[in-house]
Amino acid sequence: MRIFDPHIHMTSRTTDDYEAMHAAGVRALVEPAFWLGQPRTGVGSFTDYFDSLIGWERFRAARFGIRHHATIALNPKEANDPRCRAVLDVLPRYLAKDGVVAVGEVGYDSMTPEEDDAFAHQLQLAVDADLPVLVHTPHRDKPAGTRRTLDVVRESGLPPQRVLVDHLNEVTVGAVADSGCWMGFSIYPDTKMDEERMVALLREHGTERVLVNSAADWGRSDPLKTRATGEAMLRAGFTDADVDQVLWHNPIAFYGQSGRLNLDPLPGFTADAATFADNSVLRGSRN
Repeated sequence: MRIFDPHIHMTSRTTDDYEAMHAAGVRALVEPAFWLGQPRTGVGSFTDYFDSLIGWERFRAARFGIRHHATIALNPKEANDPRCRAVLDVLPRYLAKDGVVAVGEVGYDSMTPEEDDAFAHQLQLAVDADLPVLVHTPHRDKPAGTRRTLDVVRESGLPPQRVLVDHLNEVTVGAVADSGCWMGFSIYPDTKMDEERMVALLREHGTERVLVNSAADWGRSDPLKTRATGEAMLRAGFTDADVDQVLWHNPIAFYGQSGRLNLDPLPGFTADAATFADNSVLRGSRN
């Protein structure tokens, strides 16, 4: 089973996760910029974080046989903090970097006017940078947030095939399917979707324009939920080709619109002593 996890926050995960993911079939991933669990206090903390996504984290993933890509944005939650607004001014230089395959996560948290402004601004940045967009739908009042998201996307002029609307469920998927945008689903142990519900939605809506992710981060989550979903699909009678489409070809089709995917094969962990900024994942020597 080949797996491309299209939304996972590996900065929050350990090297054990990378090893387990590779053993489960993960060979590529996309790490969206998101919020860290507590507020950042200035633009510098964002730029350091963005630098780590396109530098250290890509290096770290490669040491375990996984190709790492990123999306860059001011996330919806922190769009409400006036200390963070200047991040919008530095985004264009990061959106030009190798390995940055979309603008994201953008969208809504609480559906405030500040979030409206940041969302519309970053959709325009995507147009300017010729990149697709990863959109976060809010955890609260999700149906209204999804409708508002689709309205703003239509106003932006972005073609729907260049927009991935994520964190969907049974209540919100229909509107996104009808819009022509890509549909993203996060599979979690306790919240959002689980693998059995995901299988039921695949039966209803098919496998086209569907991306399944683990969205694993610093909260209770599981970076192997993509594999679990593929196994649930097979148990439910989907074919190997169906699983390959959902877990491999669909992420490539969406993020490939950036022209920046690198899917060249890598070996698994080899205990090599390669370094990035003088740091190695081996953490010292045996001497």
